[in-house]
Amino acid sequence: MSELNPYDKFLDGRPLDTILTTTPATVAGLLEKMGASKAATSPATGKWSPAQIVCHLADCEIAFSFRLRQTLAEPGHVLQPFDQDKWAAPYASFSASDALATFTAIRNWNLLLIAWALPDHANDPVTHPERGAMKFQTIVETMAGHDLNHLAQLEKIAAA
Repeated sequence: MSELNPYDKFLDGRPLDTILTTTPATVAGLLEKMGASKAATSPATGKWSPAQIVCHLADCEIAFSFRLRQTLAEPGHVLQPFDQDKWAAPYASFSASDALATFTAIRNWNLLLIAWALPDHANDPVTHPERGAMKFQTIVETMAGHDLNHLAQLEKIAAA
């Protein structure tokens, strides 16, 4: 079985709610710093552009949103994995600003749910078919680590 949270290595010791709350504004600042042209340009062959990374963040926030709610509503639910590359097919047609607005809105909605759910539902069980049994808290930790992974990518591109 693979690790429960493949993004755990990106967590930096800050409170999860701090990471989750600040990510949209940090992404907005990085996009502003790099400008529209750089945001639309892939840093290397086969790599997503910054705009496509933000599209991915928006799509993942939709998936996390559903997973959080399934975990609360259906103890022991088996989550549905998704193929991020197939989901990414239309990203080149979407703007970074639309993706950021979507990500920000859904993140804010998820933050309300997480604040309501924790700590009482931290141990609510759920199963990921590729990762095994996990808890509501694991999904929240995965969200934060996922944010930090992609923020590091965006920061590297913005600094180049």
